[in-house]
Amino acid sequence: KTKVGSLTRAQLEDIAKIKQPDLTAKDMEAMVRTIAGSARSMGLTVEGV
Repeated sequence: KTKVGSLTRAQLEDIAKIKQPDLTAKDMEAMVRTIAGSARSMGLTVEGV
């Protein structure tokens, strides 16, 4: 699988803050893990998670 980009933990946290109203996760860590999983499935490398 070809990697098309990368995200850091700080970037994932920024995305989580924006997406918070749409996510069902109860805390920041759970939101970051959810977004990291989606990012990996799209071919992104996730650093720091």
